[in-house]
Formats: sequence, structure tokens, C-alpha cells
Amino acid sequence: MTNKRKGQTRRRPTPPPASGRAPGQLLSQQDIDASADELVAFLRLWADVWPRREQRDWSAFYLCGQLANLERKTIEPMVLALKGPDEKAMRGLQQFIGQSPWAVEPKRDRLQQLVGGWLGEPEAVLTRTCGGAGVFDGSGFPKPGTHSAGVAPQYCGALGKIANCQEGVFAVYCSTQGYAFVDGRLATRVPERWFGDDYRARRQACGLPTKLHFETETELALTMLTEILTAKHLPFQWVSADEHFGENPAFLDGIAATGKWYQMEVPVNTRVWLQTSRVQPPGPGLLGRPRTQPRVAPSAPRPIELKVLAAQLPRSAWRRWTIKEGSRGPLESDFAFVRVTAVRTGLPGPRL
Repeated sequence: MTNKRKGQTRRRPTPPPASGRAPGQLLSQQDIDASADELVAFLRLWADVWPRREQRDWSAFYLCGQLANLERKTIEPMVLALKGPDEKAMRGLQQFIGQSPWAVEPKRDRLQQLVGGWLGEPEAVLTRTCGGAGVFDGSGFPKPGTHSAGVAPQYCGALGKIANCQEGVFAVYCSTQGYAFVDGRLATRVPERWFGDDYRARRQACGLPTKLHFETETELALTMLTEILTAKHLPFQWVSADEHFGENPAFLDGIAATGKWYQMEVPVNTRVWLQTSRVQPPGPGLLGRPRTQPRVAPSAPRPIELKVLAAQLPRSAWRRWTIKEGSRGPLESDFAFVRVTAVRTGLPGPRL
């Protein structure tokens, strides 16, 4: 039984802002004019990376559409809101987004130049969290239909379940000055099924490069890291990522090979040695055939899971740190720092 009238929908209450503070006064005309001038100045920084004037104009129009107060930020609502029912503009923006030939590399290079100049710090982080580093993370975008590039039933982080979506891998630069996206690979994070013969026509319709091949998220992240280091626009020392990346030893060793440091989330059942165990080289055994591979000495202790190690640490080993100031007060966690030896294919790996 309900007393709500037919045709009416009950609106959900508007959530409070992240700051917890009530909204202030409306922007003055002077503030609006100043914001518009800043946007025009920002767009001028990108003028020379577009090969044609029409592409430069449509890129500015598309950015304004993304900044507009629209419920659906697709091509048709953008054109209707900013230009009215203009069929020529509709076709022009569709052609710019879907068929216009332009390379992403010069735009990505300019983006990293700007971020490095505005936010750059030597101890920064390439990651998804702040603190002077770089962060890698995967993200899924729910997508109906079957014709968008790389769309398939796969795990979607935005929904927390298997769903029809596109999946991307993204890099974020963080320093004490702020944070910004610096790279992303959506079209290249294509499910393996898209590389079969039955998907050939769909790949051509989406305009996917013929040289494209399947890569895992960790492989894509390492490729992006290598390209960012080669470009030399972003100064940073740390790389960070969540458990999905941290549980991949090849990814961690790949970061270490570049000379960068990493801080990674790993599963609680990750095994480590407190001390580096002795390894026996290949050679004759006491009984049976000779050993063809090195092995941990039988007298060495077995590696221990991190959750067991954490439970065994004394209270004095833990220290509480404030991670950041949240909208409801400081976010705190307890940390313990322990030097361990990682396990790599059953043998002692790097000291961490």
C-alpha cells in the first residue's frame, strides 16, 4: 500500500559533499568569466598537437561537453545542449570521435609534460593513491551491446561482479602538489576472445590496429611504465598498485629492474622467509638421479604466510599512522615493518 501518486518518482536524498561542508554561494559572473579564461588558456596548450584545425575545434567542443551539467555525456546530448538540434554538428562530432585519424601519442606526451611541470617531484608516486608516486589500477566500464571495442562479459570493478563491460588499465601520478591521470589503455585491454577469427569483422569495425595482440593488465602496466620512463617528463621514485598487480612476481621484478621502488598490496597468504634460506645447486644427490635444478636446502625453514607472521609480531612492532584526513576525520591504520625474503618459483627471491 502506498500513497505515492501514479507517475511520480521518489527522489533519492542528495548525498553531502565529500568535504562535509554545506555548499557555498553561487559563482559570481566574475568567477565564471575567470574560469572561462582559464579554460581557453588551457586549450591553447594543446593547439599544436592536433594536425587539423577542425580536430582542434572539435576536441575543445567535446571537452566543454564533458564539463557540462548533463546527465548523459554522449554525443547527442552534448550537441543538443551546446549547439541545439544541429545535424551537421552531430555528424561532425561523431566523425571526430569515431573515424577521424589522429594519434594519441602526442596528446599523451603533452599531458605528461604538463603534469610533470605542474606537479612534478623526485619522490613522487606513479600509482592510484597519493604520496609522491605513480599508481596503476584496472577499471571496468559497464557497456551494453556487443560492438564497442573490447566489450565482453568480464569482471567489472564498478559493479563488483561479472558484467558486460570494457576494461582498462590506468596510471596516475601523485605528489604533494596534487594528482592526475597520465596514461591509460582501454582499447588495448581487449579480452582474449576478441583475437579469434570469429571476431575479425568486429575488430575491423571498431578500428582496432592489426598489430594489436592480447596483453594482461600487468603486462600493459609494465609497458606504460617503460614508456613513461622513456619519455622522461614525470619525475618519481615509487610505484604502487593493489593486490591484483602485487600478487604477480613478474610485475614486481619488472618494476625493480627499472630502478624504481614499489609498495604493493599482496594477498595475506603470500609466503616469505624471515631469513634468506640456503640453496643447493644442481648436482648429484644422496639417492636416485642427480638434481637438474637448484632447490632450498632440506634443513632450511619453510616460508611463512604473511597473515601468520603478522599474528606473531609483538604489539611493540606496530605503529599507528594517519594515512590522510577524511571527510569524517583522520583515516588511520596500524603498520609493522619487517625485512623478509620473497619466494620466487620456490626459491629465495629479493630481500624486501
